[in-house]
Amino acid sequence: MAHSYSSSAIQTTTIKLCLLFSLLLGMVSAQLSPTFYATSCPNALSTIKSAVNSAVSSEKRMGASLLRLHFHDCFVNGCDASVLLDDNSTFTGEKTAGPNNNSLRGFDVVDTIKSQLENICPGVVSCADILAVAARDSVVALGGTNWTVQLGRRDSTTASLTAANSNIPAPTLNLSGLLSAFSNKGFTAKELVALSGSHTIGQARCTVFRTRIYNETNIDSSFATSLKSNCPSTGGDNNLAPLDLTSPTSFDNAYFKNLISNKGLLHSDQQLFNGGSTDSQVNAYSSNSASFLTDFANAMVKMGNLSPLTGSSGQIRKNCRKTN
Repeated sequence: MAHSYSSSAIQTTTIKLCLLFSLLLGMVSAQLSPTFYATSCPNALSTIKSAVNSAVSSEKRMGASLLRLHFHDCFVNGCDASVLLDDNSTFTGEKTAGPNNNSLRGFDVVDTIKSQLENICPGVVSCADILAVAARDSVVALGGTNWTVQLGRRDSTTASLTAANSNIPAPTLNLSGLLSAFSNKGFTAKELVALSGSHTIGQARCTVFRTRIYNETNIDSSFATSLKSNCPSTGGDNNLAPLDLTSPTSFDNAYFKNLISNKGLLHSDQQLFNGGSTDSQVNAYSSNSASFLTDFANAMVKMGNLSPLTGSSGQIRKNCRKTN
């Protein structure tokens, strides 16, 4: 028996199919992709890489600073470049948050990259994507591993001082606090250890490790003594020491070997190897550099996927320090 369908039923079905199709397209467009700028700004990646290589060759520490910017961005309401916004009349930005104030750096390098990109492809490449790519290029510039950066993040129109103060893990945390801070963002204990390996590069200020070198016992005594001359018990708050004393400008697995020798600079570093649940992973990475680099790269891709703004959410800032 033949079925007859009214034109209105066919029309309704067609509309539903169209809606479903557009919904599926929307889901696809909301996914990040490594080829996001292939046609809209084909030289975006090479432009960022050149600028990062130039900045890191001028000052090796800048590689760690750019990597840290991406981390401090992603852990606060997702990878949306909120960390780059200066304070304005409607909100207080994240730059003066406890973990960031007098500590985050590299903003000038991001500004340089952004202005170069605005010259070649105005209004196309987001500040959030600049941070993600610059982090990867920094690791590569310092001899670390490469990975494919997913692209297509858009920039926030606001920032949160409160979220920056509460979401970025403090160097004073014990292992349980570190596990919680990373678990809150969807990371496993293994990924916490891998991402902490970023402390194979970069430097910390005396004010952040003073308590450890003067008061803690799970620290190599000669290591502690060697740090005290440049980090007195009072004063010298901004004096620097390398997070990895062995090879401070090489992205390698020496950080984990240092932890096994009780030569972690920060309290939070040594917590990863202090008789707790992460000791075995530190041991594994200390003896297998390749597995550390692979796990680090995978964890960085995962971090770069934290709550990005996509599609028509957010904007593409013209100046990374302020909304359009």
